[in-house]
Amino acid sequence: MMVPEINYWAVLLATLSSMLVGTVWYARGVFGTRWATLAKVDMDRAASTAVMPIVVTVLVSFVTAWVLAGASTIAWHFYGGSYLMSALFTAIILWAGFTAARVITHDVFEGRPSSLTILNIAHELVTVVVMAIIIGVWPPAGTV
Repeated sequence: MMVPEINYWAVLLATLSSMLVGTVWYARGVFGTRWATLAKVDMDRAASTAVMPIVVTVLVSFVTAWVLAGASTIAWHFYGGSYLMSALFTAIILWAGFTAARVITHDVFEGRPSSLTILNIAHELVTVVVMAIIIGVWPPAGTV
């Protein structure tokens, strides 16, 4: 079994970028107030209630960045060309086929407002594109 080369420093930075993107995206002055209203989230709740969601977010962001890095390397080996373009194309395809498609499915069944779905999947697109840029400009040693 062949394991794709992964730059774990890029994965860690991409994980942190997810936190930065989320902090900006869901800030009150950006989309936070709209999101909180649509999702029925109290933004004034105690900060201690955010600890577990933040821990979970860091863990799943690491998994996302790790999978994206591995899939990007596989795509680059298969298609050749620019590692950055492989990472970006891979991120967008995986986002469309897995993240957006699955979130839309769940939100339709749960009766969530379509504007909330669009807000959340757009956030996920920006998150994985930023991750892809980081991973794409910092390929694993010996690959490019």
